[in-house]
Amino acid sequence: MDDSKKQLLKDIFWEMNSISSRTESKSETVITETDDGNGNIVQTETTVTRTYLYITVSHKTVDEMAAQYGFNQEQKDYLIELLQDKNNSLWSSVLYGITASDDQIVTVALSQIGNVGGEPYWSWYGFGSRVEWCACFVSWCANECGYIDTGVIPKYAGCVNGVQWFKDRGQWMDGSAEPVPGMIIFFDWDSPDGSSGPQDGLSDHTGIVQKVENGIVYTVEGNSGDSVRVNQYPVGHYEVLGYGVPQY
Repeated sequence: MDDSKKQLLKDIFWEMNSISSRTESKSETVITETDDGNGNIVQTETTVTRTYLYITVSHKTVDEMAAQYGFNQEQKDYLIELLQDKNNSLWSSVLYGITASDDQIVTVALSQIGNVGGEPYWSWYGFGSRVEWCACFVSWCANECGYIDTGVIPKYAGCVNGVQWFKDRGQWMDGSAEPVPGMIIFFDWDSPDGSSGPQDGLSDHTGIVQKVENGIVYTVEGNSGDSVRVNQYPVGHYEVLGYGVPQY
């Protein structure tokens, strides 16, 4: 990918997409509250004029672009082939630099690497202060993809509840299995001296499977050292309780 090819992609992007804007001024009544000095609240109505900026992004369809470039039938057939679902991993690699993954939840999770403290995730969930936020992170990523509304992944803050949701639907694999990208991984830590205690068959932590290569499971986990990071474990690692298998 040299500079000339990058410029070609930019040119095609702007031929396919356009951005327009307009402004509109509106007069509105605003109520302000002040103290009269005697402990009484006084409401005052004033008329203000505000200017609003509206930005519209529009794009041409694939068929419109094919017509604009004068594609012949053979090129149209190639286009149809490239846009099939089986090539999603190819486009993830081209557009996002992500390989060995064909699920958008992995793309979303990787985009959050480096976050510390988890505030966007636990506050989105509805908590007013920090909680152990690994499950909130998974839920947030799922919500960004629309998977909670469609019932593909549950909204869960407790790992045990997440495990039960998948088990109730027969969408569960134990920790000895080899997962695929986009599965939800659950851990049962063996920490006799830690807050989770020894292994007890209950999940202590959760994350998202990024990929599996050469017998290694790569994950994206929130609240891993209070940050979002990529971790790795051998397939069948004894602290992996199992995997939730979303029906994407």
